[in-house]
Order: sequence, then C-alpha cells, then structure tokens
Amino acid sequence: MVRLPLTPAEVERGQRLGALLRRARGERSMLETALDARVSPETLRKIETGRVATPAFSTIAAIAEVLDLSLDAVWAEINPERGVEQTSPGHHTRKPLAS
Repeated sequence: MVRLPLTPAEVERGQRLGALLRRARGERSMLETALDARVSPETLRKIETGRVATPAFSTIAAIAEVLDLSLDAVWAEINPERGVEQTSPGHHTRKPLAS
C-alpha cells in the first residue's frame, strides 16, 4: 500500500491533537496513559509529538476516554477553523476554549 504524503493541514491538525493530549495528560505518565488506553507507549509518543498525524479513530477514542476528553471536544480542538457548526438537527459541536 502506497501512503500519500500528508497535506500541511493534516500535519497541523496532528500537531494540535498531540498538544491537546499532552495538556490533558498533565502530570500523568505517558506509560500509564498508554497502558490504560491499551495502546503502546510508542504509539502515544508518536501521536503526542505529531509524528502520527492521522491516527486511527479507535486509538484516539481510547486515549480520549482515559483522559476524560469528549470526542466532540477533541474534534473542535483539532479543527478550529470549523468553529461551532451544526452537525445534525439539534446537535452542535462546541468551539474550543481559548488557551
């Protein structure tokens, strides 16, 4: 399988995701977080450093659950250009808080 190069937007989104996970992890160790999420510490390290800019949804869902992050909050944080948008009748994603 040939993997296409990432676009600049995908690289930037991966960097925002990594920064969000590092902030959410706080003082908790990377090893503890990875093991609780049932992902390898190397995978978590690569995501947090932006080396894996497009991780699998299930991986992000597992890490977000361990860090008590909603997937809506993760989506809003890594896609700030979308801001608050209506995704379906009566459902809105939240715009990320300023950091």
